[in-house]
Amino acid sequence: MTAATRPGSTISRSWSFQQDLDDILIRMDHLWPDLRGARLFMTGGTGFIGCWLLEALRHANIAHQLGLHVTILTRNPGDFSRKAPHLTAYEHFRFLQGNVAEFPIPDGDFSHVIHAATDASADLNDNNPRLMFETIMQGTRRTLDVAVEKKAERTLFLSSGAVYGQQPWEMECVGEDWLGALDCTNAKNAYGEGKRGAEMLCAIYRKQFGVHITTARIFSLLGPHLPLGVHFAAGNFILDAMQGKTVVVQGDGRPHRSYLYTSDLTVWLLHLLLRGKPVSYNVGSDESVSIADLARLVSQTIGNGQFEILGKSDSGWNPGRYVPKTELVGNELDLYRTVSLTEAIRRTATWNGWRG
Repeated sequence: MTAATRPGSTISRSWSFQQDLDDILIRMDHLWPDLRGARLFMTGGTGFIGCWLLEALRHANIAHQLGLHVTILTRNPGDFSRKAPHLTAYEHFRFLQGNVAEFPIPDGDFSHVIHAATDASADLNDNNPRLMFETIMQGTRRTLDVAVEKKAERTLFLSSGAVYGQQPWEMECVGEDWLGALDCTNAKNAYGEGKRGAEMLCAIYRKQFGVHITTARIFSLLGPHLPLGVHFAAGNFILDAMQGKTVVVQGDGRPHRSYLYTSDLTVWLLHLLLRGKPVSYNVGSDESVSIADLARLVSQTIGNGQFEILGKSDSGWNPGRYVPKTELVGNELDLYRTVSLTEAIRRTATWNGWRG
């Protein structure tokens, strides 16, 4: 057990999304005053992670009457309105339509900036890696320009564990001090290299403009709003199991991953925004599981217990380990997992209509 991992999570068969929001509210109780009267600017607020942040901020704003306001840049406010009408209708949220790479700097003052744009899209990374790379770099620069012009007190950049490249098999968990690198001659690494370049931009803006920027290197996640049936193995497994199908592993099942549940993620990110140092932190679970064991666990937890490993060659960006060391956030900010992997699977499935 590391400093960022504590036991005690129980499997709740009566879980509701509201319970997650209430849990976030309680665990952030000592920090909500820091956001009283705050003005936040957020990119990527309508994506998987951004949606969780907005849910938590709205819940806290109502519960504690913080008087905070959030301006959210999004490519398609109409789509998000259909997905989450209660968020788009919330009077303290203002949605601006625009491209993260070239949006006009919005009017008003901002005390905090959160740059969460750029989905980890396997399709875009495979078929248009130049656009993937350019969007990450240009979007980060543009957002950091907002932080400079508005003299934001604190900025949070959502990076990725992909910046480490191929984690050696003998390294069970990769720490922030590991200086491994991606293969910059392989276009499959456009996403990871883009995030590395964006972190360099953060370092430049810290030094040249004095911007207080904390970086969260995010690893694999589970929870409500996670897209199922796309390029995430866990999401595909959950969808198959919910439909009563055999859970199928296309490869040999040897790669290792770990999964942080999204209520824990939200607590960690808000802590980093408000208390993080101007450095990079790993954000994820340090509980490693092989893809084969994940398929087995999903099938036994929410499915018919049937899974199959096809053993095909792995064409993914990382056929090895992708597991973070999380001692830094544990020791500095007392952050830890509270939701087990089994429970994260259950809650993700329940959100998507599974009845158990």
